[in-house]
Amino acid sequence: MPDPSPLPMQAPARRPGAGRRNATAFPKGRQLDPQALAEVREILGDRPRRPDLLIELLHLLQEAYHALHARHLVALAEEMRLALAEVYEVATFYAHFDIVKEGGDPPPALTVRVCDGIACMLAGAESLLGTLPARLGPGVRVVRAPCMGACDKAPAALIGQAPHAPASADGVSAAVVAGAVVPAIPDYRGLAAYRADGGYRLLEDCRSGRRELEEVLTALEASALRGLGGAGFPTGRKWRLVRGYPRPRLMAVNADEGEPGTFKDRHFLETDPHRFLEGMLIGAWAVEADAVYIYLRDEYPQCREILLAEIAALEAAALTGGTQIHLRRGAGAYICGEESAMLESIEGRRGLPRHKPPFPAEVGLFGRPTLINNVETLYWVRDIVEKGPAWYDGKGRRGRKGPRTFSVSGRVKIPGIKIAPAGITAREIIDEYCGGMLDGHAFKAYLPGGASGGILPAAMADLPLDFGTLEPHGSFIGSAGIVVLSDRDDMRAVALNLLRFFEDESCGQCTPCRVGTEKAVALMSAPEWDEGLLTDLARVMGDASICGLGQAAMNPVKAVLRHFGGEVKGHEAKGPTG
Repeated sequence: MPDPSPLPMQAPARRPGAGRRNATAFPKGRQLDPQALAEVREILGDRPRRPDLLIELLHLLQEAYHALHARHLVALAEEMRLALAEVYEVATFYAHFDIVKEGGDPPPALTVRVCDGIACMLAGAESLLGTLPARLGPGVRVVRAPCMGACDKAPAALIGQAPHAPASADGVSAAVVAGAVVPAIPDYRGLAAYRADGGYRLLEDCRSGRRELEEVLTALEASALRGLGGAGFPTGRKWRLVRGYPRPRLMAVNADEGEPGTFKDRHFLETDPHRFLEGMLIGAWAVEADAVYIYLRDEYPQCREILLAEIAALEAAALTGGTQIHLRRGAGAYICGEESAMLESIEGRRGLPRHKPPFPAEVGLFGRPTLINNVETLYWVRDIVEKGPAWYDGKGRRGRKGPRTFSVSGRVKIPGIKIAPAGITAREIIDEYCGGMLDGHAFKAYLPGGASGGILPAAMADLPLDFGTLEPHGSFIGSAGIVVLSDRDDMRAVALNLLRFFEDESCGQCTPCRVGTEKAVALMSAPEWDEGLLTDLARVMGDASICGLGQAAMNPVKAVLRHFGGEVKGHEAKGPTG
């Protein structure tokens, strides 16, 4: 009877080293190129290799080689002692980083980015995008880009690192030929001129004890100054709240205004940066912040040069009071305007919004209690404390308090920054500050708060513009970016432009926003909108999205369905007329 037990099998031949844990014949993963490591080390120099500086170091590599090559990313991960996956996920998250895979062709040395934001679309950006590639030739790459914060000079382009607006095919071509690829620095009030006008006297009074902390906090609370980046949280209350948490504390400044139609922070940084910087240092003094991090959008290279120069001047004049000031730049991600996503980016990671609570005031940057303020909010601090809350309160209309900075673009004769009373109406801004509508254009609608603030018809242009006045009508003022539309504009195409922006800028972390914006664009691109399905989608996105991007993305759709329902049926979607 045969043996029922199986015959012993012959063991296969083993590779050298096989059988030991993790042993392989060939190294796994991407291999470090010694030459690439030497190149990375040369670019980085003696800069620290801390993880929070990852985005800054990626910028340096891209500027040196016009792109991020795979071999350099491997070397950077080795140099910073980070996982290669971490470096890759950060590099691929931000729109301004160009990744070149192994064996792939790098992009041309010069990239021209043309804004396709709503104000630029109204001004003919689509035509510019169609014309420039042939005009500039194969040696220059032309790509579309989201709002660049130059809505008042639309259409806008970024030639290398040089903002160019208003942009035309002839103007961009001439700039490329002339090599105008670095930012021109506008005239602004520097440190000497600012101090001659009493600048930094208030800061010195605060530090010396001539101004008590309670006096400053009480003035801010009495003025009802609110966060002017869009959220509107009372500033004095926020300062007091952050100070109530244990030290060490930090401060972060949100200068990443990426909301289409908004460019007020750019205006303040380009004209009077020290009024903002003094307000910032007073805030740091008030909450006893050891360091301040200014997060500046990458589309503002001229503002970066101004801040680098003026922060150095502050340090040379011993006006920082020992407070460390760090200037960090983004890399093309609208989501980083959300405060917790901004903190993630400052820490060197992808700009994914955090779940709340805890809120940044308690657990913020690097896990510390953090004061977060917007540029415009800090700009008003000196005036409020020096002149008193009554001065600030007296600047409003219709019972509203304070001046507001309105970024006005679109179909008006004189677009630009308008510092006007809170509570003013859109019609009054157009007539009193903008010289009226463009010739041949009739006022039809307006965006009161940028892309996410909804769209209101001209029939509702007599509503006071301020926090809390527009919410009953399905809108909000946000950062006060007003885009004026006329009878020549297709409201269906306007809404589609805005939803495409949100689709592109969704960080992808949560399904309602990531999938919802994509589905909304598909539904809105159909010959006829499915109003019921869009309404259901808007409800889900508003209720279930993690942050304000997904929660507010469908506001333009809801507004167009409510106020311009007759325009969304029975015709092909098209771009706004130029």
